[in-house]
Amino acid sequence: MSSQPVLLVVRPQDIDLSAASGDSTLIQCLEPLHASGLRHVEVAWSEHPGWMGFIKSLKQRCPNFLLGAASVVHPEALDQIRSLDLSYSMAPVWNPELQQTARRQGQLLVPGVFSPSEVMQAIGAGYRIVKLFPAADLGCHYWGRLRAPLGTLPFVIAAGGLAFKDVSAWLSSGHGAVALGRSAMKSEGVDPALVHWLRQLTSKT
Repeated sequence: MSSQPVLLVVRPQDIDLSAASGDSTLIQCLEPLHASGLRHVEVAWSEHPGWMGFIKSLKQRCPNFLLGAASVVHPEALDQIRSLDLSYSMAPVWNPELQQTARRQGQLLVPGVFSPSEVMQAIGAGYRIVKLFPAADLGCHYWGRLRAPLGTLPFVIAAGGLAFKDVSAWLSSGHGAVALGRSAMKSEGVDPALVHWLRQLTSKT
């Protein structure tokens, strides 16, 4: 993640989850990003029966994505994530019971934290990576202010309400990575600034 500290979080609509393989508009929108070199993509978990099929189609169409699941708040999501062999999943909140379930299953479930107390609980539980959510409400200097009272902090992914134009400021202020959501996938298409950045990265490797 150090070489490409940006994750894209997508939330499929029912029409995407019900589409036949390859017919999903969302997958068609993701394919240019895959071709441009995007690596880290999170798909919001859904109770929709077509969610697992969507993930399988996305894996087939975009095999170079390192896929994870986002918005994981229910234990049943962990069962599906494990059966799909996804690399990781992320929770929007700190939920010790859900975290323990994931650990018992050998899964990486990155906890969401917001308050200093939640950060300390995550550190105490041994987590070396956390998600700061919703980051935009806290501002890019919030995490840095926690260092003096809390000491060494884990690797942090800033998520929630951030756009590609925010990436530089958040990385510069000490965040390990930035998760982008709907702002990167606009109605008129993918944010061209993100595509340009990805192509520049790819050309350097």
